Amino acid sequence: MANENSISTLNAQPLKKIVIVGGGAAGWLTAGIIAAEHLVDKHNGIELVVIESPDVATIGVGEGTWPSMRNTLKKMGVSETDFIRECDASFKQGSKFIGWSRPGEEFYYHPFTLPEGNNDINLAAHWLPFRETISFADAVCAQSHLSDRYLAPKQLTTPEFAGNVNYGYHLNAGKFSQFLQKHCIDKLGVTHLIDHVTGVNSGEKGDISALITKINGEINGDLFIDCTGFASRLIGEHYQIPLVEQSHILFNDSALAVQIPYSNPDEPIASCTLSTAQDSGWIWDIGLPTRRGVGHVFSSAHTQDDEVEKNLRVYLEASIGKAAAANITPRKLSFTPGYRAKFWHKNCVAVGIAAGFIEPLEATALVLIELSAQTISEQLPANRAVMDITAKRFNNKFAGNWQRIIEFLKLHYVLSERRDTEYWRDHCNPTTMPDGLREQLELWRYQVPWKHDIRGDEMFPWASYQYVLYGMGFNTLPRALAKRAAQAETNAANRLFNETVKKTSVAVANLPTNRYLLSKLGEFSFQKI
Repeated sequence: MANENSISTLNAQPLKKIVIVGGGAAGWLTAGIIAAEHLVDKHNGIELVVIESPDVATIGVGEGTWPSMRNTLKKMGVSETDFIRECDASFKQGSKFIGWSRPGEEFYYHPFTLPEGNNDINLAAHWLPFRETISFADAVCAQSHLSDRYLAPKQLTTPEFAGNVNYGYHLNAGKFSQFLQKHCIDKLGVTHLIDHVTGVNSGEKGDISALITKINGEINGDLFIDCTGFASRLIGEHYQIPLVEQSHILFNDSALAVQIPYSNPDEPIASCTLSTAQDSGWIWDIGLPTRRGVGHVFSSAHTQDDEVEKNLRVYLEASIGKAAAANITPRKLSFTPGYRAKFWHKNCVAVGIAAGFIEPLEATALVLIELSAQTISEQLPANRAVMDITAKRFNNKFAGNWQRIIEFLKLHYVLSERRDTEYWRDHCNPTTMPDGLREQLELWRYQVPWKHDIRGDEMFPWASYQYVLYGMGFNTLPRALAKRAAQAETNAANRLFNETVKKTSVAVANLPTNRYLLSKLGEFSFQKI
């Protein structure tokens, strides 16, 4: 009985020390999000330690964010001007998908801005009769027009983290990690140890009691966060939590990546991520102020590395010339698409690639880090006694998040009319489609996506499904509109369409180009909030 009481007392002791293993974007974003919300002080608050190996390089291909990053950085006390300057960042207003519906130059936009009046009227239902004359994105927001013209989402006089339209960022992943590291150490009280983790000590009932390090010896803690990337030193290697593979749904398992300079210093900077479909994958193209990050994601089961490299060179020839494209040396990344069967086990939780990885089609890597860290911070268990309850909720939440992401990415493939290669034919095979997505598509043949389609803690808003569905040419049958809209709603929808036209005209006339605005940030700053 005495022993049980002592264990109970131990479990009720307050959580005092969090140890994050691994730096990079995952480790430092997690540290910053937690430290910004909780008092970090080993005497009066929580001690927060980041252990970073000097020999482990960051992956460096996650260079696109969602708009959520603006709020994350703001909460951390970061200056947007400093962030853009020091991280070689530019503005991202969404994604442009080229050749996904069918081979060629046909394209559509998935913008970050929601349709006008999105909380009151489902404009997609009123757009359908005019689908042959105007694209859905053009009809409901200004963002595609801005992207066509390489325009910025704000002006120099716009306050930090505010914008005329919704936006995220493109950034240099390596510089971003360094920027976050400095901010966490200098401003948020995070302790940084450069060391190698060589082993793990197990404590009561299988918990991690301490990490064994090469220089600092044993480092104990109450909660350990695994941000060790593909190595997954704690959740995968130590606890042997398996990966739930998703290669039967999303086939891509490799990428060739390269960084290239602009042909001239005044070359326009793209306002969105470019995603160009290929025979056995797709090419991303991300514009930063000083360079472009370009890579070819592909399925190794459907093609060979040399063929992918050839396609990548052909793609680059159009912008940098044949001679320069012939001299590129791509870096290869291989991965198993999937996520952990559990993300939080005992007193260890995985964040970032340690928790799972799939192709970066909708830039979900950084947003999953943000969401994971925010959830840990908001639901930080008071003590070990309640940690298992928190872990169970966390695991349920993020298993759902991963499934929603996988379904949304698969949506881009199953809507395609491409049947020109085995890769596209396999992607469109109904047996490779998740049941939840199959049900949604059947429903959307008769009614447009709307608020009722959001299932629980949805990763993507209903408008994202509309942008992809109708950008790819999906057809909702007219009988879905059998219930005649009231004339008042029709009039309201027409006013919103007209309002979009006016806002587009004003934005195009007044917003600067990305290149111009980013160059001005070298001399001036956005207004502080």
